[in-house]
Amino acid sequence: MTIKDDLNKLSETIRQHRDEIRVQLHLAKEDVKDEWDDLEVYWDRFRQKLDDVFHDAEDASKEARNNAYEMGDKLKQSYERLRNRLK
Repeated sequence: MTIKDDLNKLSETIRQHRDEIRVQLHLAKEDVKDEWDDLEVYWDRFRQKLDDVFHDAEDASKEARNNAYEMGDKLKQSYERLRNRLK
């Protein structure tokens, strides 16, 4: 599996977490909603980084790809933590 495949899979997992959380947010406390808002800003930055890496896939440095993957992994963990708080 290529780094692009890994990043696409990671992005899809994050998207699924976001969808699940969005459904549950109407019942959430204000502090959870604040965390959601912060994560949404981070999600937008992650998507921009992915777009940059994919757009320049041939020229993107290994460091840039790894940074995108690390950013996505951190974001995924944050969404998982938030999802677990809502259960």
